[in-house]
Amino acid sequence: MTELALDGLKTKQQRTWSSGDYGAVAALIQPIAEYLVQAADLSAGARVLDVAAGTGNASIAAARCGCRVTSTDFVPALLVRGRERAEAERLPMDFDIADAEDLPYPDGSFDAVISVVGAMFAPKQERVAAELARVCRSGGTIAMANWTPGGFIGEMFRTVGRRVPPPAGQRGPVEWGSPARLQELISDRALELRVLPRTFVFRFASTVHFADFFRANYGPTVKAFEALGERDGKLLYDDLVDLAARWNVATDGTAKIPADYVQMLAIRR
Repeated sequence: MTELALDGLKTKQQRTWSSGDYGAVAALIQPIAEYLVQAADLSAGARVLDVAAGTGNASIAAARCGCRVTSTDFVPALLVRGRERAEAERLPMDFDIADAEDLPYPDGSFDAVISVVGAMFAPKQERVAAELARVCRSGGTIAMANWTPGGFIGEMFRTVGRRVPPPAGQRGPVEWGSPARLQELISDRALELRVLPRTFVFRFASTVHFADFFRANYGPTVKAFEALGERDGKLLYDDLVDLAARWNVATDGTAKIPADYVQMLAIRR
């Protein structure tokens, strides 16, 4: 994919993540950020950068640990929500509009760089990996939580992609959840790299409730439904209900859907 095409894809991604209500989705997965921050073993006073922070799940988790946090995203509306959340908890934090592929900070500015299912969506994967490492000091921590290719979210993306194909030649974001791909992206920049499997369980009143929620709130599915007509949109909706039913482990009529992700912890070389 050419640089021009990648830049156009980034603009499209900004529109995607500005649609729906990602804050509603982020509220569901807050525990992922809490677990990552605890695993990163951050110290009070540490300088922490949250990349593609969305509405600030990991930023807030780190600030609760007494860290000096800078929360960044390339969608201004998401940072507004993050600021509101921080102010509600009286947590001092900085907020910057920033692109994960071109972070506006000097080399080695932070003791830890974190991202929870955020930086994985930037189109230029090698560039993102280089930037995460560049702004982290030697001996500092790079910590990420990323959805896996073989897990529920990976299958959801493939389900949507069968109705609305992704751009040709673009590497999928869930590759960041592959240990082999993380070795390619991070290992040369790390003294130590640990990739640990984790599972988060989505909980809904029913499989239909899952499909309704993601159709209304999650940017990628919001845009997919917008791109489809009424008939094809109904087919995608039925696909999502069926997907949730196949992954559902609840036996009480509700939906409990395990979603695999990896927790990556790297010590900067």
